[in-house]
Amino acid sequence: MAEEAIPKEIQVAKDEVPQKQEPSKKDVEVEGAATGDVKDAEKDGDSKKFNDPKPGLAALIDDEKENEGVSKDSVVDSLVAERGASFQEESNLPSDLKDLEKKALLDLRSKIEDAIRSNTLFEEEKKQAEEAEKARSPEKEGEEKEKSVVNEGQGEEKKPEELAVEEGKEEEKPENLGFNGEKNETKQKEEEQEKINIEIGKKAIEVDEEIKLWGVPLLPSKGDKGTDVILLKFLRAREFKVQEAFEMLRNTLKWIKDNNIDIILEEEFPPELSSVAYMQGMDRKGHPICYNIFGTFLNDEIYNKTFGTEELRHKFLRWRFQLMERGIKKLDFGSGGATSMLQVNDLRNSPGPTKKELRQAMKQAVGLLQDNYPEFVSRNIFINVPFWSYAFYAVVSPFFTQRSKNKFDFARPARVTETLLKYIDAQQIPVGYGGFHRENDPDFSIEDGVSEVIIKGGSSGAIAIPAPEVGTKFTWEITVLGWDVNYREEFVPKDEGSYTMIVQKERKVGWEEGAIRNSFTNKEAGMLVLTIDNATFKKKRVLYRYKPNSTSTTTTTPSSSTTT
Repeated sequence: MAEEAIPKEIQVAKDEVPQKQEPSKKDVEVEGAATGDVKDAEKDGDSKKFNDPKPGLAALIDDEKENEGVSKDSVVDSLVAERGASFQEESNLPSDLKDLEKKALLDLRSKIEDAIRSNTLFEEEKKQAEEAEKARSPEKEGEEKEKSVVNEGQGEEKKPEELAVEEGKEEEKPENLGFNGEKNETKQKEEEQEKINIEIGKKAIEVDEEIKLWGVPLLPSKGDKGTDVILLKFLRAREFKVQEAFEMLRNTLKWIKDNNIDIILEEEFPPELSSVAYMQGMDRKGHPICYNIFGTFLNDEIYNKTFGTEELRHKFLRWRFQLMERGIKKLDFGSGGATSMLQVNDLRNSPGPTKKELRQAMKQAVGLLQDNYPEFVSRNIFINVPFWSYAFYAVVSPFFTQRSKNKFDFARPARVTETLLKYIDAQQIPVGYGGFHRENDPDFSIEDGVSEVIIKGGSSGAIAIPAPEVGTKFTWEITVLGWDVNYREEFVPKDEGSYTMIVQKERKVGWEEGAIRNSFTNKEAGMLVLTIDNATFKKKRVLYRYKPNSTSTTTTTPSSSTTT
């Protein structure tokens, strides 16, 4: 009968939907679903990163071409080294810094304080001060010459002949009066100008003391918690070389001022650029996530509208800086929150390095972002990586610093979901990448928990969802990392006299498919059973969640499965 269709050992999901972010993990055996503890499945994933190329790279590439679809992973494994957790984001607390780092931070704080208070943080301000000093120098020299002439005249003894001549002359008091009057007037003007200069200097200093970078005051004596966080970004970008970090910060301030970055959030850009890159969700550590979709540029119309002219390329760069500024608005520099972003770069259908305009624009964008937004990337993940990029990376790898390379993570198409799950919860990963996130989702929220089971190679596993109340609508979604399994959905009534109802016929699900979502309203008590047959030799990681909605007045026939 119906009850006999389910093995006694079948795994039954909890009546309540899990609310915790941490997924539960179980082993599902061949005989049904024997439950056991498992280690973090991430350790079994082999999302890789690159080392320097090994000898025989050309031969490996030739082999890959001959054995398309078979040897790619082996070639990747020969080029990529495991660095899953090689880079750990450093603490911004002064107490956690090394002694040399603490000293560098104190030195930079001192330089910034002096530069702001002396109004010499910007190069143009220093030049203006020097020019003003030079302008005052000729006036002082003129005054000194006049004084010396008068003193010389008073100090000489006059001869009798000169006295006689002077007695015969008319008095020159009007001239002397005129000279003294002009002198007094000049002196008065100088004093007034000096007062004006003092007032202007005071105002300039007051303005400079309020100078901010990304909303954070730069004057250390103000005591803002975010000041050290910003200064540490520049120090780390320059390996704690104080003078280089100081110059980098000055150049960034000048670049922001010269390019009106402070008002860039108010600018409007072509709507098609929104499909090129966007901010969405947070990773497990609270970093905002930026998705960059390079395949968008395969569309000739979008490509030409973006890079067709120098003016369009300039607009593209400004749009990219605006996106960066939007991401920075989501950061928290003062309360111990995330101070950097996670970048996900999707290379599926990317035009590659053959597009000259794209290559030049991206090179310029990367250069400006590195120079003016230091240490704002916590991790750079490249997904759907085409094979040509491995050889390309092997060539350019020596030009990256070890610090930058440690932030890189690469994933072939079959390992996209597995790689993203190392850093992002399933409910935050877009459904197109094997996660559960959908825009304006009417059924689930980010707060809804996700459960997890492991199905060993050559075995079957089942997930049972209890449905004790008649007329309850259940909505669920499930994804298997790498899929390549047989999958079916059934409703098994509690009444032994009833027959099992097929909700979704068994079918083969390929590795390229995303999460499956379906719903069902029961007409009698029983349970929903989701069965996964894993005929491969590798164990499979299964993520799922479900939500019951009481609709006792509604009777709904099984809906068809939805695959995205």
